[in-house]
Amino acid sequence: MELWRGSHDDSWETVQQQLAGNYLSDGLPLVPPTAERVSAMLTANSYKPEEEIAIVAPSFAMATAGDIAICAVMAGCKPEYFPVLVAAVDALADPQFNLLGVATTTGSATPVYIISGPIAAQIGLNGAANALGAGHRANATIGRAMTLILQNICGAKPGELDMATLGQPAKYACCFAENAENNPWPPLHVERGLAADASVVTVVGIAGTVEVNDSDSQTASDMAQTFAQSMLIAGVAGGSGLLGGGEPLCILPPEWVELFNREGLDKQKTKAAIWERACLPVDKLAPAMRTRRMAAGGDPSANIIRVADKSEDLMIVVAGGVGRKAAYAPTWGGTTKAVSREIRIRK
Repeated sequence: MELWRGSHDDSWETVQQQLAGNYLSDGLPLVPPTAERVSAMLTANSYKPEEEIAIVAPSFAMATAGDIAICAVMAGCKPEYFPVLVAAVDALADPQFNLLGVATTTGSATPVYIISGPIAAQIGLNGAANALGAGHRANATIGRAMTLILQNICGAKPGELDMATLGQPAKYACCFAENAENNPWPPLHVERGLAADASVVTVVGIAGTVEVNDSDSQTASDMAQTFAQSMLIAGVAGGSGLLGGGEPLCILPPEWVELFNREGLDKQKTKAAIWERACLPVDKLAPAMRTRRMAAGGDPSANIIRVADKSEDLMIVVAGGVGRKAAYAPTWGGTTKAVSREIRIRK
C-alpha cells in the first residue's frame, strides 16, 4: 500500500459532513452529487431530470430520473449503470413485490438485484467468483445506489420507516449477475418469460443468506438432500405457513449445476429434487410457533412444513466460481413476489 500522491482536497470532509447532516448517507463516504455529475449521468442516458419513473413505497413519492441520478452519482455509479437502476426502481414499485412491507418490516428483509442477459458483461457485472462479495464496481455501486434510493427517495430511513431490528449486510448492497458462461440451463429471465437476448433485472426480497457447503457428495440426490436440509430454518417460518416466504432463492455454483445436469436433471427437475426433500416436521417448532401457525390458517393435520408451496416456486440462479459453495436466500416471511423488468437503453 502507498499513500495517495494526488492533491489534497480540503473540501472533502466538509462535503461528507454536509451530506450526512442532511441524512443522505448510508454511512459510507459519498461522491458529491454536483450539478455537472448529475447532468452528465442523465445526458449520457437521454433522460431529463423531471421524467417520472415510478411511485415508490413507503413514502409513495414519485421517483424521477433526476432523483435516481443523484443517488447513482453519490454511490459512485458509471453512467452506463443508470438503465439498470431505472428498471430496478420500476420493479420495486410493482405491487407484487410489496416494497412497503419489505422496506418497513422489523425483519431483515432487503431487495437483492439479479442481472441477466447481455448487459451484465457489457458493464462488468460479476457473476463468477465472489459474486456476492466485494471487488467489482458495477455490483457494488448499483447495489449501493439502490440502497440510497430506498433511503432517500422511497423514504426507508433506518430507525424511521425502515424498522429492521438487526438488518443484514445486504442492506448496504446486494447486486450480482448470473454466470452466463457456465450455465447449461435457461437463464433466469428466459425462465421468467422474457426474450433470450433481453437484459433484465430481477428483484427478490430476501431475509438473509446461508452458505451451503457440500464437497463430498457425488450424486444429484445427495446434493439435493444437503441443500434441502440447509433450508429448514424454524426461525424464518412465516405466518403464511411457508418457511421462507413464497419463492426461496437457491444460488448454485457451476460445479453443483454440472453434477445435476450430468445426471439428467434440468432446472425444473433440480427444483423438484430439492423441494421434495425440504420439509420440516411440525414438532420441530416451538409450541408457541405451532399455535401461531394454526391461528394463521395452517392445516392442523399437516405434520410437515414445506419450504415453498410447490417446487416451481423455488428460484434457481447459477452464479459463483470454483468450488462447491452454494447459497440459500430465504425470501421474506411476509408477502413478496420476485419481479423482473427489462433493462432498456436509450440511444
